[in-house]
Amino acid sequence: MSDITPNDLPARVAVLERMAQDTRDMLADLRAEMRQGFADMRAEMRQGFGETRSEFRAVRGEARSDFRWLLGIMLGGFAGLLGVIAHGFHWL
Repeated sequence: MSDITPNDLPARVAVLERMAQDTRDMLADLRAEMRQGFADMRAEMRQGFGETRSEFRAVRGEARSDFRWLLGIMLGGFAGLLGVIAHGFHWL
């Protein structure tokens, strides 16, 4: 039938209980490592987002300045073109 004798049973149960305890300990360690890893990742992401925000602010400032230059050039060009057209039609 079975080769487990009543004398072996407590020893085998003790081994199984020890394996279960080792597994619980390893899972607890793994959870702690994962929590620390996620905390580190969140800190790195916050730092990266902060740097990205400051870079976007700088780009936005440059874009605003470029837009003003472009608007000035366009308005000046239109005014100059209207002046040439007005002179050509002898309006001025």
